[in-house]
Amino acid sequence: MRKSKQSIVTFKADETLVDALAGIENRSAFIRNAILAALENACPLCLGSGILSPMQRAHWEDFCRDHTVEECDECHERRLTCAAGEADSAPRTSH
Repeated sequence: MRKSKQSIVTFKADETLVDALAGIENRSAFIRNAILAALENACPLCLGSGILSPMQRAHWEDFCRDHTVEECDECHERRLTCAAGEADSAPRTSH
């Protein structure tokens, strides 16, 4: 197995964040894991920015014609459901 090349990435942190990280034994591993988790859970449209471009917004509005955001009856998280397929089958869940 070939070892991947590592690079150093730096970022600015305010005093509150620096103080919060002070008690963590392996800060580098903690920060790497936090960044990977955040990237894994980023919105597929805005990629975590929280803002849609005008064209992304237009695509979203088009998508919403046949889809709604609803609360799951089991886990109570918000999810997308397809209104076009409601007559054919119940919503799919991964519970």
